[in-house]
Amino acid sequence: MQPTNNGTERFTGHGSEWRDSNLNSGDAQMATAWVEQRIDKRSMLTNKDRVQDVREIMWQLEKEGEIIVHRINDEHDPVMAKTLYGWDKKIPTNQLWHHKSCGQCGNIPGYPASLLWMMNQFGTKYLDETDQTSCTAWNYHGSGIGNVESLAAVMLRNFHQAYVSAKAEGKPEGYYYPLVHCGTSFGNYKEVRGYLLTSATLRERVKTILGKLGRLVDGKLLIPEEIVHYSEWVHVMRRKIAERQIIDASQIRATIHNACHVYKMIPQDVIYDDEVLEGDRVAVSTGIIQSLGAQIIDYSTWYDCCGFGFRHIISEREFTRSFAIDRKLKIAVEEANADMMIGHDTGCITTLDKNQWIAKADGNNYEMPILADIQFAALVCGAHPYKIVQSHWHASPVEKLYDKLKIDWRAKKTEFEDYLKQIEAGGTREMLYDPRRAITGGPGYNKTQALAAEAFVPTAI
Repeated sequence: MQPTNNGTERFTGHGSEWRDSNLNSGDAQMATAWVEQRIDKRSMLTNKDRVQDVREIMWQLEKEGEIIVHRINDEHDPVMAKTLYGWDKKIPTNQLWHHKSCGQCGNIPGYPASLLWMMNQFGTKYLDETDQTSCTAWNYHGSGIGNVESLAAVMLRNFHQAYVSAKAEGKPEGYYYPLVHCGTSFGNYKEVRGYLLTSATLRERVKTILGKLGRLVDGKLLIPEEIVHYSEWVHVMRRKIAERQIIDASQIRATIHNACHVYKMIPQDVIYDDEVLEGDRVAVSTGIIQSLGAQIIDYSTWYDCCGFGFRHIISEREFTRSFAIDRKLKIAVEEANADMMIGHDTGCITTLDKNQWIAKADGNNYEMPILADIQFAALVCGAHPYKIVQSHWHASPVEKLYDKLKIDWRAKKTEFEDYLKQIEAGGTREMLYDPRRAITGGPGYNKTQALAAEAFVPTAI
C-alpha cells in the first residue's frame, strides 16, 4: 500500500519489499555492466547445480502405471532440437492441435492466421477446433486469484481434448499433438507440469477434478511427452520456410525480443542452437529471421522484459508503458537503428505495439513495427499483408517497413478494402481452411461432413 496526496492508501500490487536501490549513476552502470557481461553468455542459467529433467520422473510415473504419456510418434514428423543443457527436445511438425491464445485471437488475429497460412503452404495436417479453454495463467500471475490446482486441471483438460479430438473423425487417440500458441500458456504449462510430476498430492487432487469431468484416460492423468510452443515449430521449419521466401529481407535491420515466459521460465526446456548467435542466446525467433536473410541487430537491453509483467499491466500501467518505451523501444530506435522488433508472445507484442503513443506525452516519437516472427515469415513468403498478416490491427505503423521490403502496400490495402465491400454485399468469404475442420468432440459432429472437408482446398490468400 502507498499513501496518496489525500492521506488515503492505494494498492500497488507490488508489496512493501519494493525499495529504490538508491545507486548513484556510476554504481548503477557497474551493476548493469556486470549483468550484461554475465547474461551475454549462458552462465546465469547454466553455472548452477544440475537441474533435474522432469521428463525422467514422467517416464518413471508412466512405468509405475500412475500416468499416461501422450507420445510424439513418427506420424507427427518430429525434428530433434537441443535445449539449454544440450538435452534433446522432440518437436512435432505435423498432425497438430492448435492451442490458441486468447490475446492473439482478440488483439492480434494476424498472428495465428499467419501460422495457419504457413502450415497450409506445407500441407500440414492440423485441427483448429473450438473445444478449448483459456489457460487462465494471466489471472494467476496478474491477480493471484487462481491456484495451482485450478491451473493444473485446466492444463490437463485441454491436453486431454487434444488427445481425444481425432476420435470424432474416426481416427485414433493421440492423432493430433498440441501446439501452444501463447508464451504465457507455454511457460505456465511447463511450470505446472513440474509441480504435477513432483507432487503426488497435487496429482491426486487434480485426478478427482478430471474424473468428474470425464477427462481421464483409463482412469489416469494424461501428460504430453513435450510441451511445444509454436515458435519451436517455426524454428525447426526455418529452412523449409526460407525456401518459400519471395521477398528480399536483406536490407531489414531486426531486433529480437524474447519473452520471459518462453525462455526465462523453466529455461532448461528452451531451444538453443549453435547456428544462432553461436548458441549463446535462445534460438527461437532469431533463427527464423536469420534464415530469412534479415540483419539481426543486437541491443543492450535485449534481456529486459517488455514491461507487461502481468501485475504491472493491471496495477501500474504507466510503469508498463514507460518501461516498454525507455528500456526497449527507445534503445532499439536510437542504439540499434532498427526497422522492426520481432517477438514470439502475445503479451509482448501487444505491449510493445500498443504503448508507443505514450512517448509523445514527453515530446518523443519511438515508432517501430512490432511483429511476431511468424507474421514476418509469412509476409516475406507472400502472405497478404492485410488479409493474413493483418497489420491494420497493429497500433504501430508498418508502411515504412513495407516500403523497404518493396511491398506495394497501397495496392494491397485497396485489394483488402474491395474484398471487405464484397463481404458486406454478401460475397463469398475466403477461408484458410474448411470451417468443418473446427470440429468439437461434443455432440452434433457430422462424420460425413468431416470426410468431405478433407478435399477442401484453401483459397489462395
